[in-house]
Amino acid sequence: MAILRSLMILSLTVWLGGVIFLAVTAQTAFAVLPSRHLAGSVVGASITKLHWMGLISGVVYLISSLIYSRLRSGSAHPFAAHNVLILAMLALTLFSQWGITPRMHALRTSLGEIDNAPPSDPARIQFNRLHVWSEQTEKAVLILGILVIYLTARQFT
Repeated sequence: MAILRSLMILSLTVWLGGVIFLAVTAQTAFAVLPSRHLAGSVVGASITKLHWMGLISGVVYLISSLIYSRLRSGSAHPFAAHNVLILAMLALTLFSQWGITPRMHALRTSLGEIDNAPPSDPARIQFNRLHVWSEQTEKAVLILGILVIYLTARQFT
């Protein structure tokens, strides 16, 4: 059972560590790279990798959690709070990866250098709205993940 607990903790660490690292990397990219367009390209590519890390980590967590619960109590407890929160995190990640990110990428491509588009340009306005959605989605994943850490740690005591 120690391996299952380790997989649960490792998957949370990878996922949430990635979210935090992306936030730091994004700030750094926009501060040191010569153009905002280049920094956006770096962050855009990174967020796709983060989403895949999150999706894999979430599945690993769920499988490990269900097996752990089954071995510990005889029932998998699929609707335990920590599992439901992981499902919410997965849903947010899927929404960001296949709902928000492709639209942002298409707008960046159509606009070229976003900073050269006037603030009143409808495509730039839409891009800015999607960017806010993207940030809020990642924040929600982080907050839910912190709750999962608490619930998981409590489960192991």
